[in-house]
Amino acid sequence: MKFDVRYYLVAILFIIFDLEIAFLFPWAVVLDKIGLFGFAAMTVFLGILVIGFIYEWKKGALEWE
Repeated sequence: MKFDVRYYLVAILFIIFDLEIAFLFPWAVVLDKIGLFGFAAMTVFLGILVIGFIYEWKKGALEWE
């Protein structure tokens, strides 16, 4: 059985954004200990991922025909 390449692309994007959520839980637990530096680092991390998400959205990678 052959699958379309877009299926694999959507699966990879799901894994990437799922891992983003996995990084948020430990960060939220120790946020009071890491302070402003930890908040800024996570903001940069999330910003890069949001830029990637917007790029994929604009390229049409999330559309299923």
